[in-house]
Amino acid sequence: MDERKKAAALKYDFNSHAPRVTAAGMGRVADKIIETAEENKVPIVYNKELTEMLTKVDVGDEIPYELYDIVAKVIAYVMDVDNKLKSR
Repeated sequence: MDERKKAAALKYDFNSHAPRVTAAGMGRVADKIIETAEENKVPIVYNKELTEMLTKVDVGDEIPYELYDIVAKVIAYVMDVDNKLKSR
C-alpha cells in the first residue's frame, strides 16, 4: 500500500517563541498546501521524517521543543536561499 502524501506549513515571526504550524494534512490537503506554497513562491523543503512529526502537531500550535534544532536548520536554509536570490 502506498503511503499518502503529507505536507505541513510553518510560520515563524522573529519576535515569537517558536515557529507555528499553519497548515498540515495528507492526500488532497497536502497537495493544496504544496500548490499554495508554489503559487506564493514559498520555499518548499522535502523532509519525510520532519513532515511526519509536524503533521502530528495541531494547526496553530508552536512546534514542540524536540523539533527546534531541525526546524532551525530548515529556516536557516530557507533564509540562505532567499538571500542568494535577492543578491542576483
